[in-house]
Amino acid sequence: MIIDGVNANSGKLNEMVLRGRVGLLNRRSFLVGSAVGLSGLGLAGCATDGMSLAEAQQVYGPVPEEKFPIPAVDVTKVDPKYFRRTVRYETKEAPGTIIVDPGNYYVYRIEEDGNATRYGANVGRDGFRWAGDAYVGRKSEWATWTPPKEMIKRQPEAAKYARGMPGGLDNPLGARTLHLYQNGAYTLYTIYASSDPETIGSGITSGCVGLLSQDMIHLYNRTPVKTKVVVLPA
Repeated sequence: MIIDGVNANSGKLNEMVLRGRVGLLNRRSFLVGSAVGLSGLGLAGCATDGMSLAEAQQVYGPVPEEKFPIPAVDVTKVDPKYFRRTVRYETKEAPGTIIVDPGNYYVYRIEEDGNATRYGANVGRDGFRWAGDAYVGRKSEWATWTPPKEMIKRQPEAAKYARGMPGGLDNPLGARTLHLYQNGAYTLYTIYASSDPETIGSGITSGCVGLLSQDMIHLYNRTPVKTKVVVLPA
């Protein structure tokens, strides 16, 4: 994902890591291989609603009613601390605000009464992280993904999708996408749905933030356009 001079680290190009296995564009080549080539807010307190493994298997079970049926998450590949839960969170931000904490691999949705819904996330890797305020400028279900020209230059195999990859399970944006804007302009950063449970709790993207598909649908359904998004420094 690319951002034109807004809160980018050292002006570096930022594009989201392609995931899924489509020909040469396999998940590992982008999540691993591309790594060498590709305001006063409180911290969360104690959890008020944890989740057992059995509960997680239900929450992260299959979603067959989707346009592209979503398979169950292999929850054994996710550290339980990243399962969705309700936590205490002290902040001056209004309920509904989304706060991204890349240093701890969490995304929070602020609720009433000092609580927040917390989701485990993958975030930008070192050198591609950014911080600042943004807002949800638009929302997409099963969005088309188009690799930026800078990514194609670095990774020519992405050129086959220069005119866009249709939505689907192999599409990098997944089932739901929140597109982040600043001052009326799309930053090219997103909060997106990831089908790779092993990436939750790691820095593997070029600035975008990924939640498990089931968590992303949960957040997406509760997030209207214009919702404020705060990305904390890592």
